[in-house]
This record gives sequence, C-alpha cells and structure tokens, in this order.
Amino acid sequence: MNSDGTSPVDEPAARTEGGIPVRGEVIADRFSSDEVFQRIVADADHEITSSVRELFFSGVAAGFAITITFLLYASMTTKTDSSIAAALLYPLGFIYIIIGGYQLYTENTLPPVALTLERLASIPALLRHWSIVLAGNFAGGAVGAVALAYGGVFSPEATAVAIDLAEKGVATPAWDLFFKGAFAGLIVAGVVWINFASQDTISRLIVVYLAFLAIPLGDLFHVVVSFTEALYLMMVGDLGFVVGMWGFVIPVLLGNTIGGVLLVTVVNYYQTSERRLEVERFEHVRRLSIREWLLGNLAGRSYVPVVDTVEDIVRDPDDYRILVPIANPRTESNLIKLASAIAETRGVGTVHAVNIVQAPERMTTGSQARRITHESEQLLEDLERHTDGYDVTFESSTIVSSRSFEEVFDRARRTRPDLVLLGWGPDRLWDSARAERPIDELTNTLPCDFLVVKDRGLDPTTILLPTAGGPDSDLSGEIAWALQESVDSEIELLHIVDGEDERKTGEQFLERWAEKHDIEEAIRTVDTSGDIERTIERKAEDSTMVILGATERGMLSRLVTDSLHLKIVDEVDASVLLAERPADRSLVQRLFGRGRRRK
Repeated sequence: MNSDGTSPVDEPAARTEGGIPVRGEVIADRFSSDEVFQRIVADADHEITSSVRELFFSGVAAGFAITITFLLYASMTTKTDSSIAAALLYPLGFIYIIIGGYQLYTENTLPPVALTLERLASIPALLRHWSIVLAGNFAGGAVGAVALAYGGVFSPEATAVAIDLAEKGVATPAWDLFFKGAFAGLIVAGVVWINFASQDTISRLIVVYLAFLAIPLGDLFHVVVSFTEALYLMMVGDLGFVVGMWGFVIPVLLGNTIGGVLLVTVVNYYQTSERRLEVERFEHVRRLSIREWLLGNLAGRSYVPVVDTVEDIVRDPDDYRILVPIANPRTESNLIKLASAIAETRGVGTVHAVNIVQAPERMTTGSQARRITHESEQLLEDLERHTDGYDVTFESSTIVSSRSFEEVFDRARRTRPDLVLLGWGPDRLWDSARAERPIDELTNTLPCDFLVVKDRGLDPTTILLPTAGGPDSDLSGEIAWALQESVDSEIELLHIVDGEDERKTGEQFLERWAEKHDIEEAIRTVDTSGDIERTIERKAEDSTMVILGATERGMLSRLVTDSLHLKIVDEVDASVLLAERPADRSLVQRLFGRGRRRK
C-alpha cells in the first residue's frame, strides 16, 4: 500500500508521449533465432542417432511421396492446359513428407548440419546420415517411377506431358541445373527453419505450401523429383542411365546441397548469438575435438551424448582403474563386487561405475535430463555399498545417449582405465550393439583390456581357465590370480592337445604358464582329446566360473556371430568371463580371422 492508502495496481502506468509504457516486459509472440536453433539441434540429435533401418525406410516413404508430386503435376497439366494450375497441387507430396515427419534429403541440409557446426556430431556421421536418407529417397522414387511407367496410372496425354517434363530437365545445361537446384535447396532448408519457428500446424501448412509452390513456378529443380523423372524417362523413353544421372540428377543434387548448406544453414547459424546453446539441455556438454569432428570414430567418437556427468579425471599412475558400464544398476551389483575384488589386489584400486541410459526419443528439455540424472545418481549411490569390505575407491557417473554401446568405448578412451568390465545378457549394453554399428569396434583397436561377463551368480569359488597362450590368455591369468588373492579362489588350468603324444609338451607348457602368472598352486590338467568345446563344457560342470581368452576375431565379432565361446556360454551353468587384450590387428584380420590363438 502507498502512504495515501491506495494500491500500486490502482496507479495508471507511466507512459511516453506516444502512449508506450515505460515499465514492464515485452512478451515475445515468436521464437528468437537462438530458440529456433536450439529446437533444430535438439531434433537433429534424434535424427542423426537413428538406426540405418529407421532412416532408410523413412527415406523410402519420402521418396515414394515425391511420386505424388510428379503424378499430379503431369496429370493436372493435361486436364487444365495450364502449368500454373497444375503447379497448385505440386506441393502436396512435400506437405505429406514434412507434416508426416519423413526423411527428405534436402530437408536434412539443415538440422544435421547445425549439429555438425556445433561439433556435437562429426562430419563422417553427417555424411553417413545424408547417404542413408538419399539412398532411401532414391529407392522410394524408383518404386514410384516403376509404378507410373508400368502401372497404367498415367493417361496417354499425361504420359506425353511426363515425358516432356523429364526431357526438359535433361536438356537443361548442367550449370543452369546447379543454380536452379541451389535456389530450390535454399527454399527447402528455409522451410525447415520456419517450420521450427512456427508454433502451430496451420502456419506450417501455409509456409510449406507457398514455399514448395515456388519450385514449379520458378522453374527450379528438386533432386528427388528429378531422379524420379529421369528414371521414368529411362523406362518409357531412350534416356541412358549415365546421361540421366551425370547430366541431370547430379548437378541438381549438388545445387540442392550447396543451396541448403551455405545459403541457409551457415547464414542462419551465424545470425544466432554466441549464447545460442547456453541452456540446460546443453549444459556441461563437451564438444568433439577437431580430430574427432573430422574423422569421427576413426579418431575416437562421432557423437556427443545428451547427458554426460563425468568430470575430467587426473590419472594417478599408480592407480589401477576398472570401468564398469552398466545399463541397470538394480540388477548389476555383482559386476561391482567382481570389479572390487580384482581392483583391491593392485595396491591402489578404483572402480568407476558409469550408468549408460538409452536416451528417450526427441528428449529436448532440461527437466527430462535432470530427472534421469537424479534417478541414476540415486541408483549409483546404492551400488557403492557393494564395495564395502574391499579396499577400493568408488566413483560413478551417468551418460544419457542414443548410442549406448559406442559410449562404452568413448568413456574408456576418456578415462583411460586399465580394464573395462562389461555385463553381457538380456537388457545389457551388448544388446544395443546389433542396432548400432559393429564395424565401429572392428575399425578401432580396443582402448584397454576388456572383460565381458555372463553373470550366473559370479561365484569365484572354483575357476576353470582354459589356455593355449597368447595375450588374451595372459589377461585371463591375471584375472584368475587377482581372484585367488582376493577371495581365495581355487583355479584349474586346462590345456587341450591333439593326442597322447603331446601330453608331455602340454604339461611343460602349463607348468611354465602357471609360474609366469604366479598361480603355481593351480590344478593343471592336460586333455588329449583335441575336442576343445566339449572338453571345456565337461570340465565346467565342476566349476563356478570359467575365464576364456579372446580369439583373433575380436570380442564384438565373436559375440555377434555364432562362435566357439558363445556356444560355451550357452551350454555351461557357470558364470563365464571373456577376456580380450588390445592387439594390433588389421581390419581384414578382425573381419575374416578364423579365431586361432597366437602361439
């Protein structure tokens, strides 16, 4: 209340001579350029992490929808005798695509490029995304062209118009096609920007319609329409494939790409402020390095996760670190116990549990990220109690990402552990490897030792350790020694030879191998049957844990394919540990190696 008893709200607002209030705030009725950019990047985050199947078939649907544009444009021209009247229905296929959320190549010159400009995705990831979408668009356009050519859809008059449209494009000089394509690319990418700036569906429909109406009226070219026209002419006319692609489709493709990327994406990017991503959704996000940005997975990682709570770690050279990626902290506590038992035997041991959460589709708000992170931190706190009784340091962090399996390798490269201990089975991170790109692991050497665990209680009382030598078996021996020191495990070494005449050599090998790994007290068994698989299965009946060294195929290749170790995992009742040590293997060796151990 004022001194005269009146309320401040009763006072008339102070105004300028022009009647404008001098106090108060302006309530914006549209998004700022920074807010539009944030919405685009958030949407692109979902798109660029979609699987090949999702992208390709969404692209197929978009490519087939373009057939509607070609069909209506040719048919309406014959019915109205007016190209302007026919152009009125030209945008229908594009409306179908954009409102329906399908993947169109020219639409993808904006969102994924914006993500790449922010170094949240690599250039190879962008090119992969473009290639898949373009292949899908062309596949869908090809199906539509076949239907139009052989399905009796066109009348004879419409067929003549369709052929004339295609021949007109083929006859256009390449430079003209390029610049006409550039303007079309500008229009499509501009539509995407305005689409994210619009707050209601009606506005989007009007913008999409008017913008795509400009393509036929401006005598411009869109690459998917051009591809459909060219393919149609190849089937009903005499156009050659090379001439149609090189002289017609490729110039339009380059023009659409350059127009969308340079004239819209880059311009719109630089007209935003330096604070364009200073929001909760992108708080604490670590950008890709320049090398990662240029080379993608070949240099480390190709994508930045939605949430990453790890802090920069200053590595103690005397510290033995074990990284334990987990998908469900409620059910994977045995992994923490096993890691703690191994780490405490190394003097100064640290167990780092990282909860890798599959990102929900189109997660755009900071509140969603905070809620997921809060729940994860609570679950990780409960995990820490499982390190009680072990002389180790416990650390934890959370990653929310669409590429959960890839994050295992990225976290290992960033935190530089000595060992990654990873659970394998239903609801585990290995399951996501099939939906992601197994070639990633094959083309990148392992960043450290890996131990993949099939948990059937993880009782280390009696351990069976088959060995034929080699670095992976050496890692198996180190794990067995650690469990012997920590929980007093009983170890049985198993070496399988081909025949009784090799027994003595086998016994000498096991004696030297046991001495090398400081497990001389282990039971040493030489089997002369030569049947590796059945022998391991039979001996495992009396063991609670089996530790196997990797073959030359590489761990991921062995788990994805039906190999020896996978069969053993399925057959035995004991917990199984698969050990692999980094080795210099060529891509050919890792893809086509026969699994023989190095002697």
